[in-house]
Amino acid sequence: MDQGQRTYLDYNATAPLRPRARDALVSALALVGNASSVHGEGRRVRALVEGARDSVARLVGASARDVIFTSGGTEASALALSPGFRRRSGASPELLLVGAGEHPCVLDGHRFPADRVERIPLRDDGLVDLVWLQARLARHDGGPALVSIQLANNETGIIQPVAEAAAIARAHGGLIHTDAVQAAGKIAVSIAGLGVDALSLSAHKLGGPQGVGALVLAGDDYEIAPLLRGGGQERSRRAGTENAAGIAAFGAVAQDASDDLDTESARLLAMRAAFEAEIRRITPDVVFFGEEEQRLPGTILFAVPGRKAETALISLDLAGAALSSGSACSSGKVKRSHVLDAMGVPADLAECALRLSFGWATCEDDVIRFSRAFEKAMSSRSVQEFRAA
Repeated sequence: MDQGQRTYLDYNATAPLRPRARDALVSALALVGNASSVHGEGRRVRALVEGARDSVARLVGASARDVIFTSGGTEASALALSPGFRRRSGASPELLLVGAGEHPCVLDGHRFPADRVERIPLRDDGLVDLVWLQARLARHDGGPALVSIQLANNETGIIQPVAEAAAIARAHGGLIHTDAVQAAGKIAVSIAGLGVDALSLSAHKLGGPQGVGALVLAGDDYEIAPLLRGGGQERSRRAGTENAAGIAAFGAVAQDASDDLDTESARLLAMRAAFEAEIRRITPDVVFFGEEEQRLPGTILFAVPGRKAETALISLDLAGAALSSGSACSSGKVKRSHVLDAMGVPADLAECALRLSFGWATCEDDVIRFSRAFEKAMSSRSVQEFRAA
């Protein structure tokens, strides 16, 4: 992606806005009307919202009536991770089990008391420990447990065994939620195939606008405690006038992602191999985290021993390449990854971790520009110059 000869490689933080999403956003902003109004103007906006709901549902194999639009993935997860989320015929969950490598919106964004929350360990390969989960649920003698495991990790890109975890949770009468924010539109996602009760989505990870997401339920047999109370929007599950323009753009990008999934995945896998080959050529001692596991096609988490992430990121930025050190939801600070800590990665190596993530607008020129920037940033001269400055 050409931005004045810079290359943007931080798609897991936010992806560039796709042209179709931009067009839908601008067109919707030109309309007047509230989607809850019964006059013609209101009905026209309502049609945009419902059309987008259909497209988002299709992206994950759900029914449109089970899509709840929110302000983003964080709100979507907080809506589900509550003792108030239950099957209509079941009891409220009394225990929350979350993967140790989850995004902060799951680790810290739930509505359970602290003494009712436990973390599912990660194995050293980055996968959640299903043996631990099975044993913990087997000895749980209270009400139902709610399990939350992300479909793909936002830092390593490792794809988690969510379907297997869902089978374990259901066998013990529990519920399961998955944060599918990073996975949707990058790999095939089916809410029924995963066997989960709910999943979270966010438009801007796909190339839509920031500030809009969705919680998708597996059917109509659920009760949910709203975070926002007021009007009856979203079938009384999320109050507040809908962000119609953002939702319309979300629908457009969901349609694009659904249509292009197979070809785009293959293209990004080939590009990932090219990026990794360049990184290895320049720094042969590089460590790629999760290299042996199934990963998102557009995510690479790596470390060059002895090169601290904070210094490397600034050097790369000065050389024209935008990367990150992990989750973007940490107040702009560079700090050691809790995901790598949970995997048992030594602290001195974890402090060197860099995340390179790319997507729909990334092209071969980006690989070339990154290679030049990375070579410059990793040269002893470049590092010395930065320190001197």
